[in-house]
Amino acid sequence: MTGTSTLNPAQPVIALPTLIGETKPPHSVFCLPDRGQQHPGTVRGMDELPDDLPVVERRAVRVVVVDSKDRALLLHTQDPDRPEVGHWWELPGGGIEAGESMADAAVRELYEETGIVVTPTQVGPPTWRRRATFAYRQRRHVQDEVVVLLRLPIPGPELDVSHRLAEELEDYFSFRWWPLAELSASSERFYPGRLPELIDPLLRGEEVDEPFELWS
Repeated sequence: MTGTSTLNPAQPVIALPTLIGETKPPHSVFCLPDRGQQHPGTVRGMDELPDDLPVVERRAVRVVVVDSKDRALLLHTQDPDRPEVGHWWELPGGGIEAGESMADAAVRELYEETGIVVTPTQVGPPTWRRRATFAYRQRRHVQDEVVVLLRLPIPGPELDVSHRLAEELEDYFSFRWWPLAELSASSERFYPGRLPELIDPLLRGEEVDEPFELWS
């Protein structure tokens, strides 16, 4: 399926083949520096940060999920508090909780947002590193992020959204398995903003240290 799909919360959990007896590779314990939780003022090293909303800093992971047909999963997203921003396509993922590894956070977020079940050993290394800010639900979020690759041995499934938070059910209103060539050439809006440009280096296993992104 390459067309846009709406989401069905009643669908079953999608369990994918995993390897028995594997242990986590070294990259699964990668953690970004802890930069705290919430700050009312400015953020270190980012003079261009807008002074518009309370600032929340966190570490996060985004997952490029590629299926057996070379298509990447993206979630069609909106911010109900800021309709003027419009819609965009976003990688699955989210915040890394205290004491949680990057790979464990990727597995948890992917399950919560899509119902796809994988193991930490299936999560690729954090070769794409970035810092970004965006306004979302009356907060200015500043994130130290890694973007990781996860390949599925099957065609991209329908999604089970029954484990999403209430706000995620509002924000993510459809999804699409994008053909990689089409994604790389697309002029639509994405998060991360340079996804069409940088997905190919990620797929090749290249190191990417992206400059700070003022996304919104």
